[in-house]
Amino acid sequence: MSESQMGRAVEAVVFDVGRVLYRWDLRILFEKLIDDEERLNFLLSEVVTEEWHFQHDAGRPLADMVPERQAQFPDYAGAIDAYATRFNETIPGPVPGSLEIVRELHERAIPLYAITNFGAEFWDGFRPTAPIFDLFRDIVVSGKERIAKPADAIFALAARRFGHDPEKLLFIDDNAANVAAARALGWQVHHFAGASALRHDLEARGLLKRR
Repeated sequence: MSESQMGRAVEAVVFDVGRVLYRWDLRILFEKLIDDEERLNFLLSEVVTEEWHFQHDAGRPLADMVPERQAQFPDYAGAIDAYATRFNETIPGPVPGSLEIVRELHERAIPLYAITNFGAEFWDGFRPTAPIFDLFRDIVVSGKERIAKPADAIFALAARRFGHDPEKLLFIDDNAANVAAARALGWQVHHFAGASALRHDLEARGLLKRR
């Protein structure tokens, strides 16, 4: 927690999802499908990349993305199809310690929200597998809004929907650009690097009891 944030009241906590609450790694799916390391690395660096995937986060439908990519890389058509149909396998489980923090905040009656860069179709497939989100009052999903972090507009939308002034919201994200964007808009922020450091910050803010 920076000196500029010390002493500022927090009314609610806003989480990112991927790599803050849940692990995410495209390789986990594709190493099941491709034995050759060189071919696997090419797929992840040139074909099904995080940059290409971000198009779905930003609202582009899979029905447009997948056939287009398969036409560009016909030798990888099966893997591209698996990306669309087996995406949950890229999410192997929670980030250690993070869901416990969510539950503790909920038990202390701290309002919980989320802003996630997540494709609409993938979110619809993942959300039912993650009951932790029943504890959240609202979740802004980039793919549904067709606005992705770090755009100012998604933070403005979230603040309106959540019903809190930005300076009273604590935003937690692993992506430095997203953290910087929120900070510039007046949000309190935590750049996530693990549950232990997050817990320490929340304890310092008085949001969690010290262990």
